[in-house]
Amino acid sequence: MAKKKSKHKGDTPTIENRKARHDYHIDRTLEVGIKLLGTEVKSVREGKVSLKEGYVRVQEARPPSLWLHSVHIAEYDHAAKAFQHATTRTRLLLAHKREIAELVKETAIRGVTIVPLKMYFKDGRAKLQIGVARGKKQFDKRATIKDREASRAIERAMTRKRIG
Repeated sequence: MAKKKSKHKGDTPTIENRKARHDYHIDRTLEVGIKLLGTEVKSVREGKVSLKEGYVRVQEARPPSLWLHSVHIAEYDHAAKAFQHATTRTRLLLAHKREIAELVKETAIRGVTIVPLKMYFKDGRAKLQIGVARGKKQFDKRATIKDREASRAIERAMTRKRIG
């Protein structure tokens, strides 16, 4: 029997929210599923998603649930107008009850929020990596940039030393 062809990882895009890592200290990450409509799935596969202004809210009803707000998924070009989805609708996130309970406890603290970090496909299902985050102050952002530049300078010096 012949081996099955492995699927290329490059087939589906990984959409990242780089602004979240710049604006927040990420304390913990969690992978959750996301409930999408058909045209939304096709748009995500094309990479037409913006996570930049998105955030996650915990609806404390019975049972509690996670909802994704303000994430823009563009309309699918090849579908009729009657089948299109609303671009910034709230979307249900799929997680276990105990994970949601932990998130409720963590977000009860003032200044803590949940932000989307990454959207990707895993085994044909749309997944969203969310992070429990605390906002950075302006001086924190400057310190992060300074540390990054210092590590780059060290790397440059090390490569020069290896070469020369």
